[in-house]
Amino acid sequence: METNHRDAAHDGSTADTIAGYLAAFAILAGVLGVVYYPGRVGPAAILVALIACAMATGQRRLAAAALIIVTLCWVAGMILAVSLERPVF
Repeated sequence: METNHRDAAHDGSTADTIAGYLAAFAILAGVLGVVYYPGRVGPAAILVALIACAMATGQRRLAAAALIIVTLCWVAGMILAVSLERPVF
């Protein structure tokens, strides 16, 4: 009888778990940055997403998606802030 078990080394490390949480937090911060001072929140969210990308080994797709989502949210927030004459910082 054959079983499909993952290797212990590829089971998911602590760094992968932290990278997943950082990516999720970056997405949340990016979405909040659209409506709340995109000049302050956006770059911080992008930095957190970059850190998640650097840490991720098993969560690469989530970290890359977080970086794309956060960057698009930052651009959208800056466009909205300028077009609606809201403060950027």
